[in-house]
Amino acid sequence: MSSTGFVKPRTGVLQSLLNMMLNSPVWKYVLVPQARKKMEDTAAENGIPWAECRAWLESQDGPWQERPILHDTTKLPDYYQNSFHAYEQGNLCWEAALEVEIASSAVGARNFPKYGRLGERAFRDSFDAALMDGGATCPKGAVVVDLGCGTGISSRRLAERHPHAASILGLDLSPYYCQVGTYLLDKAPVLSLEQGGHWVNEIKKDNRICYKVGDATQTGLPDSSVDVVNLQFVCHEMPYRVAVDVLRETHRILKDGGQLWFCEMDFETPGYAAQRANPLLFSLLRSTEPYLDDYADHSREIRSALKELFAYTTITPATGRHFAIVATKDSKKLDHVLEDNRFDESGTYRVEDTHLRVFENKES
Repeated sequence: MSSTGFVKPRTGVLQSLLNMMLNSPVWKYVLVPQARKKMEDTAAENGIPWAECRAWLESQDGPWQERPILHDTTKLPDYYQNSFHAYEQGNLCWEAALEVEIASSAVGARNFPKYGRLGERAFRDSFDAALMDGGATCPKGAVVVDLGCGTGISSRRLAERHPHAASILGLDLSPYYCQVGTYLLDKAPVLSLEQGGHWVNEIKKDNRICYKVGDATQTGLPDSSVDVVNLQFVCHEMPYRVAVDVLRETHRILKDGGQLWFCEMDFETPGYAAQRANPLLFSLLRSTEPYLDDYADHSREIRSALKELFAYTTITPATGRHFAIVATKDSKKLDHVLEDNRFDESGTYRVEDTHLRVFENKES
């Protein structure tokens, strides 16, 4: 481990055994249920009624009441047909789409436990603040594209924070996610739990938002047609070479002066470095994130790709375990600059780690 906490790709007998385990029935019958239970327990202990929220949404007259979507797997990249997030069919099922916003609330509670079920708001606020610190700007009349939008948590937040933007296009490979996101937006206004409603998030009507099924590596959008591309918590869910292809596509569709807003896990933070250094402990997280090791192993290569593509790149710590990147396109500038502000002069990460320990579900 370096002074910044970077962990080199891991090898050895124990690691090989864990890799075998994660590709065996142990993954399906032991580790995955444990990982899911951890998230459900976190939700329950922080006042997030997982089952009740899911039941409310499922009871609505949405597209999930009909036959499941038939998708042509030949048009989907192989990596995307893997199991993700404790769902055997990954993102290609109604169950994942119905629960993703509930699970996201539990993730927020784990990162900012003192806020309880409002932890996700604090979590996402931290990224907004870090993006602003990194120089994020959204011009009036902007065309915004939200890659890997899921059911639209990030798309709706972009719309709320940038009322002067002209349009927000959410793009995701999962037709299930896009249909649930569209249904929730069409049903708006939807009240949150705090407002006496039944859903984890407040959803406001906004005709600027639309969702489309599409591949972030091949968006089909014209060259230099977009002002802002948002990429949040997406790249750790794909092989790193695919992530680099996404960055290249982002650069292609951005106008000169346009920006990529990239928010992700930071495996050079002390918290994640320590967790990853313990193969047994890290296996619980890896069990639902098949490309997490690949992302962590190649985080430096991803930064190098950003510097190669973009004229100005700033990396700002958002939480004690995550960063926010603002990368600006300027096709005329030959000398590219990458400014990394995550660590102070003593090598200490600039933001305190408030994340719960693995065995905790709420602030003690």
